[in-house]
Formats: sequence, structure tokens, C-alpha cells
Amino acid sequence: MGRFTIEEMREMAKTIFLKAVSAVDPYQRLKTIARIDRNRLIIEENGTSQKVFNLSDFERVYLVGTGKASSSMAQAIEEIFGNRITKGLITTKYGHGLPLKYTEIIEAGHPLPDLKGLEGARKIKDLLKMTGPRDLVIFLISGGGSALLPLPVDGITLEEKQELTQLLLDCGADIKEINTIRKHISQIKGGWLARWAFPSTVITFILSDVVGDPLDVIASGPTVPDTSTFQDVWEILKKYSLINEIAISIRDHLQAGREGKKEETPKAGEDVFEKVHNMVIGSNIIALRAAEKEFSSAGFNTMILSSSIIGETKEAARFHGAIAREVASTGIPLNRPACILSGGETTVTIRGSGKGGRNQEFALAGAFEINGLEKAVLLSGGTDGTDGPTDAAGAIADHTTLIRASQKGLNPVKSLENNDSYPFFKRLDDLLITGPTRTNVMDVRMVLID
Repeated sequence: MGRFTIEEMREMAKTIFLKAVSAVDPYQRLKTIARIDRNRLIIEENGTSQKVFNLSDFERVYLVGTGKASSSMAQAIEEIFGNRITKGLITTKYGHGLPLKYTEIIEAGHPLPDLKGLEGARKIKDLLKMTGPRDLVIFLISGGGSALLPLPVDGITLEEKQELTQLLLDCGADIKEINTIRKHISQIKGGWLARWAFPSTVITFILSDVVGDPLDVIASGPTVPDTSTFQDVWEILKKYSLINEIAISIRDHLQAGREGKKEETPKAGEDVFEKVHNMVIGSNIIALRAAEKEFSSAGFNTMILSSSIIGETKEAARFHGAIAREVASTGIPLNRPACILSGGETTVTIRGSGKGGRNQEFALAGAFEINGLEKAVLLSGGTDGTDGPTDAAGAIADHTTLIRASQKGLNPVKSLENNDSYPFFKRLDDLLITGPTRTNVMDVRMVLID
């Protein structure tokens, strides 16, 4: 009969998802690791070492940032620094702003950049160009930062960059590929922001939304040496057959870069990075470990599969479903009640005209895999509270989802083929709605079997 009812499992999944999100709240993370003591800024690194900065060495302190979590990160920094902050400016997604005392907030478009983001990027560049060798710049980065801080190179319009971004999203390019391209048509990404801030001291606090936490990929690495080249960009465009689809201005710029006629992004060893300190304050594995602890305390045999799941969403769902069936039939790799956790960020190749996101599509594809099991629940959610162009973070499915869908006249096969998972789960009242969480460390998925 099992230890838990299906209703208990569903509620537990939703509750623990929120606790996993809370574990990577950037406000709390910053307040935990950074403090000022006797005019010294002390930053804890991985709980084992400290970085110490003497604030009397600086004449001015500037606060800048970008991303879905930048306003909550800025709140923490304002509380830590108080009136030591000379001026601040951040860009964040519409609806994600919070009250700030010393910092201007510009809300802008995501995932497609817009004119408000362009305005914010120009203001941040102008602000940084004013800084000098005795200034301290605190830079806050979180997921969404690439789209929220658009500043195309001269000759490329925002509309052309928007079109390119949409092409990349639709073809299933992963975040590393997208950001490699963004860096080479930008005046801020790929280390350029560090160049504008030079010779100031820069401390960058980073909330990672990228598998493996590569600093040059998160928000397109504005304060990090870039490891990619114009040739890498060209190969990505060839891979997805986009060379003849992108704007002529972009193609000409990239071609000039390949020929050495455009300056490459700043690279390792350049003096602009000598006084830059980059620190990751939160990542996907922290959220997964928090969920693991909660499920274990509740009585589930729990394991973290990986925090680095990438690839096509439907394929990832099949893989998770196969594990669920194995647990149910053989007790491998865990005896029931079992909880399999995973993180990362999958992609969806758009072939239909429906509405949804990768987490909702994962749940719909997963519903087919766990259909008919005795007792199984699957939840997939974006830790930022937003899944694709919807107001849902994701969705929850169980072994009865397809039966309930049939009773309501829904066709799950057509919904999946049309990338139309949002209305499917809305009819079933199975959308995961959290509202803006003001954090972003990719996705958390959980499969429960009892």
C-alpha cells in the first residue's frame, strides 16, 4: 500500500520545491557570506577562507547589477554597505523590482531584450567609465543578465539582436552557445564590463544559472575573461543553419571578427582583470541538497542524480521515467519510497505553435513515462518562478495525469507535439505557480515513487 497517499506526495513535492528555492535566496546568501567589520569588507569563500578588503582604500563605492535576482541581491548589499554606496544602478525583469534606497532600478524585457534594457546598459557603461583607481564597484549577476543588459556593438540594432535571440531560442541552442554569440556582438558581455570599470577594483557576486557554473557563460561573463572566439560563433551558426538567417549587419560584423578586423573579447592575462574578484554565491546543487535533506527527513530514500542535466527536454523526461519504472519494479537504484532529484537546464526544440516552457513540457512528456505506475509523482520547476513565456514555474504530473486528461477531453499527444503544455496543465489545475522568486539557479526536478 505504501507509506504516502498520492495527495501527500504531490503536496510534499510542491512544498519541498519551494524550500529548495529558498535555499538559494540570494539576499540570504549574501547576508551570510559578506559583512563589514571595522571598515573592512569580509567575504567568506566556501566556508574555508576569507577575502578582506580595506574600505578606507576606496573613495567611492558603486553598485551595479543585472538579472532576475539583482534587486534582492542589491537589497542585501545596501543593508551591508549602507550610506557608503555612492550610486547604484541595476536592471531586472519586469515585476522583479524591490524597494531600494541608494540604487536605481530599471525593469526590462526577458528573454527578449528591449529598449529599457538598452537604456540600463548604456547608463551602466557610462557610470563605469567615470570610475577610477580608488573606486570599488560591486557588480551583481544572476540569471537573465544577458537579456537584461543588451548593448549591441555599433552597427547592430536592438531589433536585429532580438531576432537573433529568438532564432537561437527556437532552434534549441543551449545557453552556452547563445551566450557565446551574444558576447561577440556586445559592448558589455564577454569581459567588456571589466574593461569599462578598469582600473577600479571590482567584486562580482554571481548567482549561477548555468550547468557547471562556468563564470564566462553566466550572464555572458561581463567581468570574466572570454574563452570563445569569433570562429566559435561562426561554427555555432553553421551548426543550426543560421548563417543566412541572421541580419546582414550581424553576419558582416562576425565575418570581420573572423578576419581579425574587429577586436576580440578581452582574454585571460589582460590587465583589465587584475583587480577583478568573481565569486559564486549560489548554484543548482545547493537547491538540490536542500531538497534531498527535506525528502530524507520525510522518510524517502533519496538521491541526487545530477545537477547538470542538459539536452532535449522530452529525452530527459524519458530517462527520468525509465528510472521511475526501474525503482517500481526492482528497487534499483533505491527502494521505495524513493525520491530521484535532478537539476540543470534542458532545451525545447520548438516544432508547434502552442504555449509552454521546458519544465511544463518535461512534466507532460514524463506523464507518459509514469502512466500506469502504482504511485508516482513528477515535478519540474524553474527556480526563478518563470517557465518560458508563461506565469508558471513548471508543472506537476502523476500516474493518473493521462487518465484525468482524457476525462476532460484533452489530447496529451497533440499537446506535446504542439509544444502546448501550459493549457494542458492549466485545465488539470496542475501548473506550479510561485510568482517571481527573485532567484535563479536553473531547474529542479523530482520524481517520487511509493
